Amino acid sequence: MGQTIAEKIFAAHQRDTPFPGTVVLDLDVVMCHEITTPVAINDLVARGLDRVFDAGRIKAVIDHVTPAKDSKTATQGKILRDWALRHGIRDFFDIGRNGVCHALFPEQGFIRPGYTVIMGDSHTCTHGAFGAFAAGIGTTDLEVGILKGVCAFRWPQTLRVRLEGQLPPGVSAKDVILAVIRKLTVKGATDLVMEFVGPVVDRLSMEGRMTLCNMAVEAGATCGICLPDRVTADYLWPFIKADYPSPAAAAADYRRWHSDPDAAYAGELTLEVSDLAPQVTFGYKPDQVADVTELAGTSVDQVYIGSCTNGRIEDLRAAASILEGRRIAESVRGILAPATPAVYRQALEEGLIHIFLDAGFCVTNPTCGACLGMSNGVLAAGEVCASTTNRNFNGRMGKGGMVHLMSPQSAAATAILGRISDPRPFLQRGGSPA
Repeated sequence: MGQTIAEKIFAAHQRDTPFPGTVVLDLDVVMCHEITTPVAINDLVARGLDRVFDAGRIKAVIDHVTPAKDSKTATQGKILRDWALRHGIRDFFDIGRNGVCHALFPEQGFIRPGYTVIMGDSHTCTHGAFGAFAAGIGTTDLEVGILKGVCAFRWPQTLRVRLEGQLPPGVSAKDVILAVIRKLTVKGATDLVMEFVGPVVDRLSMEGRMTLCNMAVEAGATCGICLPDRVTADYLWPFIKADYPSPAAAAADYRRWHSDPDAAYAGELTLEVSDLAPQVTFGYKPDQVADVTELAGTSVDQVYIGSCTNGRIEDLRAAASILEGRRIAESVRGILAPATPAVYRQALEEGLIHIFLDAGFCVTNPTCGACLGMSNGVLAAGEVCASTTNRNFNGRMGKGGMVHLMSPQSAAATAILGRISDPRPFLQRGGSPA
């Protein structure tokens, strides 16, 4: 019997099997940020276990509230900062160098196909886009990971998600994953690995694949994962050129992580995307998804473009293509948070920041702040936000607020009209969307 990619990664990292069906994995990377890691640090210190298993394999960033907005968040940042300094953690990213973790860490080349990765953050599954097993974990598992470099998981069961067809104009990876969650529901992939395959995935950029994997957890999955290929090798090439003679050679080597043809799956979902319309959420669950046309006309108070889901340069280009030469509605607060300093710099060089500013957007520093209602765009009760983020839970961006998840293009179109809007009529320059 063949193996899935997740099973191959588990087999290659298996340290122990304490219980039937449960394996302890050696970890390649432990990621940390200032929201969940200080709790683990304080507990380890209190237990007299203030140690790290390997400072070179720990990556840390202050990204959720940066700059700090009050004494509490300043203290959280200080705990992480002091800990990184105390243990010689070189890959620590403080203000000026910091960005949204799930965009920053891949950008720094910290991920490889076949890696095992944990973080005290539910959207760690983003890193599965590189063919890694990456999972969000709780505080106790994070403490063990920091201390010993291991983490226990159940042997992986995989749901294969096959994406067929051709993405139509105005439809992106964000719309695809929303459509997948719409079909699966928020419980449809519970405790499963979602393996994304098919011609649509093959044609996606790494940014698109990260968007797919980022929201796997919204269907209950432990990890989203893509099979590493030439696209993966090209993205990683600046970091792996000493290991391979060419990107083609790297891609050939990465095929050892591909699922075998006779691998067994827990289930399979096929989605044909050629006629897929832009998607949008309603209500307070990520599986409450409709075609954007069904919610067209719903007034919004704020439009937010950013986050680990859609704050990368490809997302900014997509939104800017809609906004260029246009102004957002007077009634709308437009906020852009480029995901990393590199994205910000690239957007400046390409003139995208000017387009956002000319359209009436406020451009903030890279941060996760608004996505979870901590800073940089918190909603008041009764307010509505069109957002490129990944969660629409009740109160997620502010108590009493409503969040409609959508793609960057849909968010841009919505900002212009001040109500949820289909981006497709905006794709034709000179057109006059109603």
